[in-house]
Amino acid sequence: MKKILAFLSALIVTFTLIGCSTKSSSTTETKTGVNVEKLDPSNPVTVKVGATNVPHAELLEYIKPKLEKEGIKLDIVTYQDYYLPNKNLVDKEIDLNYFQHVPFLNNEIKEKGYAIEDAGKVHIEPIGLYSKKVKSLSELQDGALILVSNNKSEWGRVLSILQKEGLVKIKDGVDVITATFDDVVENPKNLKFKYDNDPAIMVQYYNNGEGDLVSINSNFAVDAGISPVNDSVVVESPDNNPYANIIVTRTGDKDKVVTKKILEYLQSEDVKNYIKEKYKGAVVPA
Repeated sequence: MKKILAFLSALIVTFTLIGCSTKSSSTTETKTGVNVEKLDPSNPVTVKVGATNVPHAELLEYIKPKLEKEGIKLDIVTYQDYYLPNKNLVDKEIDLNYFQHVPFLNNEIKEKGYAIEDAGKVHIEPIGLYSKKVKSLSELQDGALILVSNNKSEWGRVLSILQKEGLVKIKDGVDVITATFDDVVENPKNLKFKYDNDPAIMVQYYNNGEGDLVSINSNFAVDAGISPVNDSVVVESPDNNPYANIIVTRTGDKDKVVTKKILEYLQSEDVKNYIKEKYKGAVVPA
């Protein structure tokens, strides 16, 4: 009996020591999110950033090793979707996102009531119109079909391009940024617009030769090996362009030290030069 009690006592002591050892080894917790007051390179904070593949995730990968030396470890979450990154940000599944421009952000806030905000602009992706059927807008026939995505914030961009070319006229007094196809009052070539398409499959429509013109966001174009500069029928000018892509945070996080440091690197001269060299005009520093 004494031997049994001694054995049980030893067993209890062993498990107690193991428990203490396990607890001791887990006392250093990994810091996550943007809510740190000071950066510590010896114990970097992990920040989850949602981004589309090109150029957003590529630019984040470029600055990733530099940021880690500052005390920020980027965890880049990539998307092929324009609507999940804001939802995931609000739901705190990611800490920041980088994929959208201000008109898209404003539309998301208006329609969904998201408590998110613009932390700063980084680059511009001039949108282009592409075709397998015509080489210039002057070749468009009466009743030509224009395929546009269901992203409402892009409708004004497409209409602005067509208006500058004299193909449509938007109603007087309507801000072109928020214009819709219902605001077209002159359409001499009776252009037809189909605008219920997922932004991610516009490249597929173009490659299949569907429609007479296909509107493609440059991030999807470049990701598919298509050059907005060389392959488009027409591409919008980056000058005075209101569609700069931005870093977006939850409301109240744009002035956090982590957010400001990430933006500082993305807006650096080094990154501007990298953008110019890598994307050859398909992406332009803001």
